Amino acid sequence: MSGHVYKKVELVGSSKSSVTEAIETAIARASKTMRNLQWFEVDQIRGHIKDGEVAHYQVVMKVGFRIDD
Repeated sequence: MSGHVYKKVELVGSSKSSVTEAIETAIARASKTMRNLQWFEVDQIRGHIKDGEVAHYQVVMKVGFRIDD
């Protein structure tokens, strides 16, 4: 078969440090139980404000993985 089929799932990553860490944490955790992760796309970035400062970042993303042949 020459073409591939992919599936997308939604993940929500979080971090106290950064948006980048929220993305990386979610992908690292998902890769422990999912195979063939290929790409991600960020849908939403949001956070929590405490005492006038960013206290928490949250990233909603879709992760695509290739379905086994």
